[in-house]
Amino acid sequence: MTADPGRRRRLLGALCGVVAAAAGLAVAELAAAAARPESSPVTAVGAAAVDITPTAVREWAIRQFGAADKLVLTLGILAVLAAVAAGAGMLALRRLPAGMALAGGFGLLGAAAALARPEAAWRDALPALAAGVTAAGVLWLLVTAVRRPRPAGSPPGAAWAVDRRGFGRLVAATLAVSAGAALAGRRLGAYGSAGATASRARFRLPPATVPAPPVPAGADLRVPGVPPFLTPNRDFYRVDTALVVPRVDADAWRLHIHGEGVDRPLTLDLRELLARPLVEHDITLTCVSNEVGGPYAGNARWLGVRLADLLREAGVRPPSAGGPADQLVAHSVDGMTIGTPVETVMDGRAALLAVGMNGEPLPFAHGFPVRMVVPGLYGYVSACKWLSELRLTTFAAYDAYRVRRAWAARAPVKTQSRIDTPRPFAAPAPGRVAVAGVAWAQHRGIGRVEVRVDGGPWQEARLGAADGADTWRQWVWVWEATSGSHTVEVRATDGTGAVQTAERSGTVPDGATGLHAVTVRVAPGS
Repeated sequence: MTADPGRRRRLLGALCGVVAAAAGLAVAELAAAAARPESSPVTAVGAAAVDITPTAVREWAIRQFGAADKLVLTLGILAVLAAVAAGAGMLALRRLPAGMALAGGFGLLGAAAALARPEAAWRDALPALAAGVTAAGVLWLLVTAVRRPRPAGSPPGAAWAVDRRGFGRLVAATLAVSAGAALAGRRLGAYGSAGATASRARFRLPPATVPAPPVPAGADLRVPGVPPFLTPNRDFYRVDTALVVPRVDADAWRLHIHGEGVDRPLTLDLRELLARPLVEHDITLTCVSNEVGGPYAGNARWLGVRLADLLREAGVRPPSAGGPADQLVAHSVDGMTIGTPVETVMDGRAALLAVGMNGEPLPFAHGFPVRMVVPGLYGYVSACKWLSELRLTTFAAYDAYRVRRAWAARAPVKTQSRIDTPRPFAAPAPGRVAVAGVAWAQHRGIGRVEVRVDGGPWQEARLGAADGADTWRQWVWVWEATSGSHTVEVRATDGTGAVQTAERSGTVPDGATGLHAVTVRVAPGS
């Protein structure tokens, strides 16, 4: 059976396009190592995709993929790139200039995406441009090798004459050189970030001027299935827009404080920041993308400088004292902006510029060397990681990153409670079953947690000891389970006496509401 010549040409063209794209990406990896990792075209296009993705779609991705949402996005971009590259290769077999233009056009797209980033410099366009030129050049080389005139006397409709061995060697050599370039880029990138890695390794947390008291005995109920009272750093949730975790060199880090109402603008390096009194405080953080019963909450012991003290040092007054600025805009090195009420950070709560987390320097993924932590506010209005600038302005004058994407400008944490055990659709045996979890209402505290089964009366759960008003509290209720399917619900009452609402709402615009419930099927008794 004779192979379809047209199909064979299309497959050869697609192969040429994909190999050319791989070569372009490899060269871009090498060029990005010389510029900065965030300038890689895949990363730049991914960041642009995150920026333009509708909020509802982004929230869906976080729900479905969790911390793997960035990996899924990257794989999606690579899949689209491969499809376009295959099309460019097939087009090039018929119209070589058009195919080369399509291959190079993705380089221009990547360059435009890189330059559109808030923190971009002109050199950030170079990796994508190098990728486009390389892809177009390699496509020309491969297609020229394929499009040899067929020998005289070939039957009508025969494919172009292809030296299979020669073409195979050319493809193999291209892929080998591309792999070498990509590996060199990775090595150079690792070398470029070695200073940041070494600076963190050298960094030693100073002792706290105001240490936190020990976690109260009984705060951690140690119920199997319930997370520990203090969340280990490796398990602490991460939700942000950074496709590549910034690795900031602590020795080169600077913080700039300026703006409206700043009488004495400050520029501090890390040593100067650490010369101020350091406060240790246990604080639970919560992401606004956390659905009812979701995993995006964590509790840690933070070490840092009181933000209010630093602002007063700069001459800042809160609006209640006549200050002109009501918004503190924090800027991250990756271009993220987060707006926080000035009144809130200066009202006496433990709002920190944190340098330590659970007795260690901040991990890179959680903001090393300095991040903001403000108890009582969702992360998108308080918890800026990789902090580089604090600018005083007003809510009327400036909308931060998420506010421009349909989120509320002010977002205090809502009272929430979660059942961690039993898990949904568990099948416990009849008898005594520990129903347990955590509840939080940062800066108000948790006063009571109640549980009910199948819509029955609310039963008060036993609470773990309180570690101040800024952390979650563990709770447990022992249920005499009977066989059959049952729905268990939980609700919390905060320290002011306000009961968690049962009204269901989504995460947008300022956090989800509703009661967490799990359905279990208790096995029949023996």
